Amino acid sequence: MSGEARLREAIAALAVSLFERGLTHGSTGNISARTEDGGLLVTPTGSSFGRLDPARLSRFDAAGRHVGGDRPTKEMPLHEAFYETRHGAGAVVHLHCAHCVALSTLPEADEEDFAPALTPYSVMLLGRVKLLPFFVPGDAAIGAAIRGLAGRHAAVMLAHHGPVVAGRTVESAVNAVEELEATARLALLTRGLGARRLTPDQVEAVTTRFGDPA
Repeated sequence: MSGEARLREAIAALAVSLFERGLTHGSTGNISARTEDGGLLVTPTGSSFGRLDPARLSRFDAAGRHVGGDRPTKEMPLHEAFYETRHGAGAVVHLHCAHCVALSTLPEADEEDFAPALTPYSVMLLGRVKLLPFFVPGDAAIGAAIRGLAGRHAAVMLAHHGPVVAGRTVESAVNAVEELEATARLALLTRGLGARRLTPDQVEAVTTRFGDPA
């Protein structure tokens, strides 16, 4: 099996796993990943993570031309923005997971640090998550907002919409977006209870040991 064939199978398998655990639903969410030749594989528009056909993934060449497969997700602007600005990005995952979206609607949601440091794993896998304002889905302005962050964030949260996370591989990007949803769930479960966050010194210790999120 070629490297691209393995990547196609991995995207479909991870998508099914996300779908079956309710981390995205219906035809929501999209995944993209770099191919060995510098191109992209992207989940098609209107497709369900529960029923992806690896052979029908949208294929882009290294120049960004759509050269095969079904029509890509309308959220291409946010994927392209991450690849253009985030060093080492090899995959991007965007979901509509419920706890992240719920947390983004609350008035106390922190625009500069959306995922509270309740565990070391959110620090390790996500770093500081930027909460962006509401955009109409598919709006090119989403891409412009991500470019404006100049690659400083591995993850952003689109208010009332869902998280977008980049990783070096599709597996690492999926792991990170799952961590973001788990962190949002913890934040909602402990809301109003005076939960203790990691101290700045503890966050620094984790960052020093594990470095910038991939």
